[in-house]
Amino acid sequence: MKLRGAIFDLDGTVVEVPYDWPRIKSEIGSQGVPILTYLNGLREPERSRKWAILQSYEDEATRRAVLKRGMRKFLDYLKGESVRTALVTNNSQKNVDALLDRFRLAFDCVLSRDSGVWKPSGEPLRTAMTILELGADECCAIGDSHFDIHAAQEAGIARIFILSKDRGKFTSWPVEIFGTVTALKKRIAELV
Repeated sequence: MKLRGAIFDLDGTVVEVPYDWPRIKSEIGSQGVPILTYLNGLREPERSRKWAILQSYEDEATRRAVLKRGMRKFLDYLKGESVRTALVTNNSQKNVDALLDRFRLAFDCVLSRDSGVWKPSGEPLRTAMTILELGADECCAIGDSHFDIHAAQEAGIARIFILSKDRGKFTSWPVEIFGTVTALKKRIAELV
């Protein structure tokens, strides 16, 4: 089926961000549990204290973020081909708004963790498809992590594209891996 929708991750996909996830997880003490799940399971005052740690790292990463090379042209191309776009991120709405404003980016749908659901659940991707009025067979998911893959699979999206220079991290997954946005754009052009 023709591609009519693209659901993007933000951090590491649309923008390059300097996260040191092992350090953050160690400082927060999430012990292998996804950070947002871990934080939401804590009691006060520990919960607020550890959320503040995460938000401090996120705010710093947001300040230092740069738009991924070729992303603006890619998003313009999708718009020109009438492909609807969604942004689904585990980042906060405050940081999402700051990045979209700084880089003058627009998506047809934007969902942050503040919507109440986050990846690796497929629920935010299903919500995005509902807002876009598209089915999973009409969409692709574009991300850079295993969370993006899990969420897309749970949402029933079969076309999963990973932007990563580390092909080895994803070779056992049913995804297509691209080292650059330009290479991904060429592949998407075959589907629209």
